[in-house]
Amino acid sequence: MMDYPRGSIQDIAIESKELGEEVELLIYLPASFSPLYKYTVVIAQDGKDYFQLGRVGRIADELLNKKEIENIIIVGVPYKNVKDRWKKYHPDGEQHNAYIRFLAHELVPYLDREFPTYQMGMGRALMGDSLAATVSLMAALQYPNTFGRLILQSPYVDTSVTEAVQEFTQAHLLNIYHVIGKGETSVKTTGGEEKDFLTPNRDLSSLFKQKQFPYFYDEFDGDHTWTYWQPDLKRALKSMF
Repeated sequence: MMDYPRGSIQDIAIESKELGEEVELLIYLPASFSPLYKYTVVIAQDGKDYFQLGRVGRIADELLNKKEIENIIIVGVPYKNVKDRWKKYHPDGEQHNAYIRFLAHELVPYLDREFPTYQMGMGRALMGDSLAATVSLMAALQYPNTFGRLILQSPYVDTSVTEAVQEFTQAHLLNIYHVIGKGETSVKTTGGEEKDFLTPNRDLSSLFKQKQFPYFYDEFDGDHTWTYWQPDLKRALKSMF
């Protein structure tokens, strides 16, 4: 295991009017960070999980050091608890729309003010696993000029998600990376019931292809856990950036 120059991770809190609360952020800046360069912004829902379980900062350190990806800043937005996560990420959650507005109207302007970003859709990506992927997709469909790239790891897909994709008319604006595990046929959800994730994701994939999104899709041999999402991240970052 080679040791690469390590980026730094800052803890920052910002006030959100949309959510009526303070939102914690984890912001990864590359080891070579300089205000003289411009950076693509990657916003990860389930932010703490991406840094701790996904080790996304370490992966970025390696890929940046080998010059295998463009300059990126990674912004993790953690959830407070399981209930908070459902409220914000699930299409039926009571704060779902407010959370999407927070991303587009509060977080993006804050990042554009504080960091040397490309202030356009293709300069911003949303990333998430499971429900965190769901809210990332829903946000990009609502704000395709704000978020131009998407990394979806095993998203939860229901009819509101499928309908949103069906109604979307600007497929050329969104570049999508999408994976699902072949073993994701009975996933225990927050509500305690078991759901088949594989079938709806296959249907979603057909829909993405039919609508001609710039698109990468793969099915990995595994289930709905970080055991599989973590090793997939390197390919996700390389193919997206």
